[in-house]
Formats: sequence, C-alpha cells, structure tokens
Amino acid sequence: MASPDVPMEVAGVRMDVPTGQPVVVLRELSGARHLPIWVGTNEATSIVFAMQGIKPPRPLTHDLLISVVDALGHHISRVVIHTVEDTVFHAAIEFDNGTVVDARASDALAVAVRTKSQIVCAQSVLEDSGLVLSADGELREQPAPDQAEADAQVREFRDFLDHVDPDDFQT
Repeated sequence: MASPDVPMEVAGVRMDVPTGQPVVVLRELSGARHLPIWVGTNEATSIVFAMQGIKPPRPLTHDLLISVVDALGHHISRVVIHTVEDTVFHAAIEFDNGTVVDARASDALAVAVRTKSQIVCAQSVLEDSGLVLSADGELREQPAPDQAEADAQVREFRDFLDHVDPDDFQT
C-alpha cells in the first residue's frame, strides 16, 4: 500500500547563492519538513509573479495552459511531486475529470500557485529529500539511509540559509 501524500505549500522562492539558481522551497503544512527544489529562472519568475499577483502584459506559458484548460471546461485539482531521481523532481498535474498529466515540478508548481490548487508530495520524496527546521530555524538532520548524503544535504541547505537574502532574487 502506498503511503499517503503530504500536503505542502510554497514557502517562497529564493536564490541559491553558490550556484545562482533559483530554489522553490515547499513547506509541509502539518510538520517541520521543507523541500527545496532548484528550478529555472523563467519558472521561478512565473511562480513569483503568481505569488505576488503580478499580471504580465502578455500571458506567460503557465497562464496559457490554464486558459486552455478553462476553455475546455475543466480545472486543475492538485499537483503531486511524486518522484526524485538524481536531484530532478518529477510531478503530475491532476484534473477534475481524473486525467493526470506528467510535468516538471517547476511547471506544476507555477500552475498550482496560479490556480490555488492543492500541492502534495509523496511521502518517499519528502523522506529522501526533505529537510527539517526546528522552531528556532535551525536545521535538524532527518534520518536517511545514506547518512553521508544526508549530512551533505544538510550542510548545503544550512549554507544556503546562512547566505540567502530576499533581495538576491530579482523579479
């Protein structure tokens, strides 16, 4: 039996200082885990615009997709972050009629933010790639099968949190 999906929300979009790449940070709604997902600049901009209610003069690709779905008389129910392979996150967009479409996590999140659709993450993905923040904002290591890999992830995320500044991400 598959473990239940974990409800998440977009906690923010930040700039990873060492790589200069945007990171979408998801936060577990009923827990302390966070899931950083590195995304492209265009997708990050699209997510930030949607979060801030900015309407570009011409529709972005994610706006177009939602317009097509609406024109066909459907709506998006939720997005699911279901797999991570070699640090690449895979997602699916689920529609009101039960149709499921494979998607990049960044595109699925951009659509979810625009439509205010539910975002969920497979428990296995959160266990493998999630990081825990304590109430005081300090990272706590999460048990992992490969402790050396987990230690490296924690150090990398701690370094990211120590150096990130909201002004690093320009919209």
